[in-house]
This record gives sequence, C-alpha cells and structure tokens, in this order.
Amino acid sequence: MAGKAHNVLGTPLQCCCTSPMTGFYRNGRCATGPDDHGLHIICAEMTAEFLDFTKSGGNDLTTATPDMGFPGLLPGDRWCLCIDRWREALDAGVAPPVVLEATHISAIEFVNLDDLQRHAVPLGDKPDTL
Repeated sequence: MAGKAHNVLGTPLQCCCTSPMTGFYRNGRCATGPDDHGLHIICAEMTAEFLDFTKSGGNDLTTATPDMGFPGLLPGDRWCLCIDRWREALDAGVAPPVVLEATHISAIEFVNLDDLQRHAVPLGDKPDTL
C-alpha cells in the first residue's frame, strides 16, 4: 500500500475493531492490498440477521476456528467484510450497519456511497475501537 489509507469520507481510515482483531492484515483496520483478493474493506457491525444470511450462503462467521485465530462473531461485533458479501446482503435486504470512518475508500468503486450512508453507525459506539 502506498501512503496512508483513506475511508469513504475521504479522511484517514480509522480502526474498525481490535476485539475481535479484524482486517485482512489483522491490525484492526479494513485496509487492503494486492494479497486481499476478497477485498475486506467494509467495516460492518454484525447482526443476527446478517450472520444467518452469510452462514446460509456458505460463509459461517459464527463458528470459531482457533487454529486460524478466528474467535467466531456475535451480533454487535465489528468485522471487516468482503465487499461482495456486503453487496449481496444489501441486495437481500439484510446488510449490516457500516462504520463509514473505518470503511476503505475503494468500497465506493463497488457500492453506492448513499447505500453505505443509509446503513451508517457512528464510529464511537463500540468501546473497543481505537
């Protein structure tokens, strides 16, 4: 990555979550790079509805896989989602809330900023964000 990453608001990318530790690079941020083929760039707050949706689509985010350092997610947890999964959830009417300040600017290449804004929650609502 060249330079400092920015969010969809055009300001520096903020931390999404450190408990559980998220991000493709497991640094708490929804930053991306050439190895991130899934584009884990949407900072989303999990809902039971979304977790059920993604599990039914073959991506179980609720079951822990300790050998991969993945604790399993619960409603209320924040996680850097793949852009395609968030867009699928949007189309299905179950898109989880998004933290705009922690969502990578490249997300607006794939989804409409208005859609992200309609699903926005404030950055500071979760105590374990930096």
